[in-house]
Amino acid sequence: MPTPGADEVYQAVPEQARDYPRFLETILRPEHAHKKPEALSRIRVLDCTTGMMIGHWCSSQLAELGAEVIQVEPPGGDPLRQLTPFGRREYMAQDSEQNEPVGLHFLHEMRNKQSVTINLETKPGREVLKKLAVHADVLIENAPPGRFDGWKIGYRQLSRINPRLVYCWVGQRGQWGPLKDQPGVRDPVAQCASGFVHGTGDPKEFGGRPTRSGMWMADHVGGTAAAMGIMAALVHRERVSGKGQFIEATAAEGIIRILDYNWAWHGMDGSIRPRYGNWDLAINIYAVNPCKDGHMMVGGGHDRLWYRIWKTVGDEVPAVEEEIVADPNLRNVSERLPHTRQVKTYTLLCEWLKGNSRSDAERKLIKQEVASGGVMAVHEVAEYPHFKYRGQVAEFDDRLYGPVLVATSPMLSEKIPARLKWIGRPFGYDNEDVYRRLLGFTREDFERLKTQGAI
Repeated sequence: MPTPGADEVYQAVPEQARDYPRFLETILRPEHAHKKPEALSRIRVLDCTTGMMIGHWCSSQLAELGAEVIQVEPPGGDPLRQLTPFGRREYMAQDSEQNEPVGLHFLHEMRNKQSVTINLETKPGREVLKKLAVHADVLIENAPPGRFDGWKIGYRQLSRINPRLVYCWVGQRGQWGPLKDQPGVRDPVAQCASGFVHGTGDPKEFGGRPTRSGMWMADHVGGTAAAMGIMAALVHRERVSGKGQFIEATAAEGIIRILDYNWAWHGMDGSIRPRYGNWDLAINIYAVNPCKDGHMMVGGGHDRLWYRIWKTVGDEVPAVEEEIVADPNLRNVSERLPHTRQVKTYTLLCEWLKGNSRSDAERKLIKQEVASGGVMAVHEVAEYPHFKYRGQVAEFDDRLYGPVLVATSPMLSEKIPARLKWIGRPFGYDNEDVYRRLLGFTREDFERLKTQGAI
């Protein structure tokens, strides 16, 4: 589907209402990002994480904002490079120079990064990392608790040779405490440990069971917290102390933070938020519902929205609106919440939705200013005019990997926007450039370190 033009987008919008969005387009459109400076262009990051997405997600956000991110991988590459749906190699990308297959999840978060290899299990390899750390602003690692410290490349050692270094450890439950991380702990452990999995899925009475997120959601939330912590530490270094500091961010605690009212509710009387499937515990009509061509989200979070939902339905089925308005048990938010009343209202809404497509239902509900939207699959999102117009899903033609469909950065900014410069690198692709440029390695140095199994 072709990307709509501005005339097509705004043709039905009144002239006065066009002014502000058109202004925003002039300062935010992502195709202009490469003409603007980068926020973190003077920041160098060593990402030493392997086997977890939390560190890669963290550093990819910094890379999108212009940081020089050097991905430090073991010889042979990060094991995540080999992950591909159903183990099928045809779902992997392959670069044009080394013909190395790589999983698409890993590649998506290698954006704008360089790749070097170091065998940190060897003493010569650890000496190489120490030398790199002198030139770094940030180091991120996710080794089992205490491993880098035991190898003499942890915060206590590196901060002595580079006092300005911001050192960030990321993991699932943390480096200290009764349930500190052990080797092999990954994102699903954090999802389960945080209370998220227990509260997600259909009720037990409906045959449901605790359900984890299909995506590595805990790693992404924890990685975002790590990136924010790093940015705060860099600001503190530049404005206050002149020195770096240690940061720890975990996936489980990132999720614990976003489970908001679960904790206050439990603290009041010991309540445990139950699984309620697709429905909401605090709002009647706030769920995904079946419709004529798929599913539709409709939200009635307060009285004004609630009555506008039924006004929309009543335009076509007046008897339904009359039944809802006449029911004394449905007149305010709290009275609508008992389960039997939710069954009644959802049944009536779905009877109306089954005669409406997603686009028709959204158009009618939005006309009444009701929060609503269709559930879209990936292929629909990729062709959705709104996201295509904003450039959020785009085909990026990479020098090494060719055309790849990607999600671009959501961090739009007038003066220092994020951007995508390249998709990724084969492992070790930048060894010569990085080691020569930063450490002055000679041909003899490369040969010696290879012989020692260090790079």
